[in-house]
Amino acid sequence: MLDFCSQDHFYMQKIASFPPAPTLCDSTEFRLFSIIIDCYLNVGGGIIARSSRGTTGHLKPPYNCSVVCSIVNLTIATIFNMPLPACFLGDSGKVTTVVATPGQGPDRPQEVSYTDIKVIGNGSFGVVYQARLIDTQEMVAIKKVLQDKRFKNRELQIMRKLDHCNIVRLRYFFYSSGEKKDEVYLNLVLDFVPETVYRVARHFNKAKSIIPIIYVKVYMYQLFRSLAYIHSQGVCHRDIKPQNLLVDPETAVLKLCDFGSAKQLVRGEPNVSYICSRYYRAPELIFGATDYTANIDIWSAGCVLAELLLGQPIFPGDSGVDQLVEIIKVLGTPTREQIREMNPNYTEFKFPQIKAHPWTKVFKPRTPPEAIALCSRLLEYTPASRLSPLEACAHAFFDELRQPNTRLPSGRELPMLFNFSTTELSIQPQLNSILIPPHARSHTAGFIFDLSVIISKRAVYVQDVPLTPTCTNSILQQVLFLQLVPERGKTWTVNLIGKT
Repeated sequence: MLDFCSQDHFYMQKIASFPPAPTLCDSTEFRLFSIIIDCYLNVGGGIIARSSRGTTGHLKPPYNCSVVCSIVNLTIATIFNMPLPACFLGDSGKVTTVVATPGQGPDRPQEVSYTDIKVIGNGSFGVVYQARLIDTQEMVAIKKVLQDKRFKNRELQIMRKLDHCNIVRLRYFFYSSGEKKDEVYLNLVLDFVPETVYRVARHFNKAKSIIPIIYVKVYMYQLFRSLAYIHSQGVCHRDIKPQNLLVDPETAVLKLCDFGSAKQLVRGEPNVSYICSRYYRAPELIFGATDYTANIDIWSAGCVLAELLLGQPIFPGDSGVDQLVEIIKVLGTPTREQIREMNPNYTEFKFPQIKAHPWTKVFKPRTPPEAIALCSRLLEYTPASRLSPLEACAHAFFDELRQPNTRLPSGRELPMLFNFSTTELSIQPQLNSILIPPHARSHTAGFIFDLSVIISKRAVYVQDVPLTPTCTNSILQQVLFLQLVPERGKTWTVNLIGKT
């Protein structure tokens, strides 16, 4: 079926018995270079995507054609509703098949097969494996945790309700038996993202250089978007730190992960204060507050931003008390009113009076003033005084991202930053005119869509794709320059009207 004629070419024989392929696959020769294109065919037309991860998973086409290039350590393969040959199943050849439930949607268990399993992380929570799905050949992460039969797993319940481009997606979940009797493990099958902000920052530190400010902006902007979304759902992450921020080093896409400490906060219900990793703990947690809000995530995000600017943690305390000392060194001694806002039980506690250190002296001389200003609005003693996530996104520090010609250091276009869902746009609508720059706006019947997306440096023709309002955002992320035409109120037709 495949004729490997050169490293970056392949020829596809047309076989009459195969289903008809879209225009992309109608040619006899392709030069694809370093992109992956997944074609998902559905009734009425084709949807061309740069990557199917987290974008078109809700579609269930009758068949698909995946064209994968061989350049940059990728694999050549063309699949027409057929299983992959054994040579694509990895060196081990061991295939594990489980009955798993989809992460989103109705509980309809299905068989899921994966291979190439290896451990990539472990801790008190359990073990994380990397694996490759047999049907799509996509890499996934499988988080395996011991399940207490007496309780529902909070992480699972939260992840099943989350759906955002900057949050790692729960694809499936399944249960497995342990070595001991009655031991049950919960397995979460998640998007696999190869790097973390922690490792990226460490790479630059080892090279005795600072992380380019454009990366700081792109990473932090996406973090704030993810926080805006989960907070709108009533969820507090409670463990924001560089290690929990996954990034794709090629595209700079960031995804928030590890919801093992996350909780749906309910006003009036107490929460444990011993939560969040030490360097990133909000002062109200150090003061023992149990009625805190999702603003503890904002403090943690401010610590991450400061760390990326400094090249090291801003508050590196060795203990809870030492952590508070480090904070006071920078912010000064909190006032009685600030202490009351953090925890009313501490208002009579006596602290040594220390003046705040000027923020401009906390950071290096060449640190952008807008970055310092943003930090100062995030790292506030009073929780309610901290910026909201979307207010942070609208801050002047991120104005460069809203310029149409801004690129990554590699020359690559920025990841999708303005594909706000209707849920996001309803959080603080007064900010929408700032959040969505003019070049990324298209208004039709109240919907706002991102028009700045491009597949590599070319566009693929997409004709008459019937959409519903529930799936427009995910599909619109995949094509460049779209025109929306309303049909009978709830149906939309997407036409490609421009290309590069």
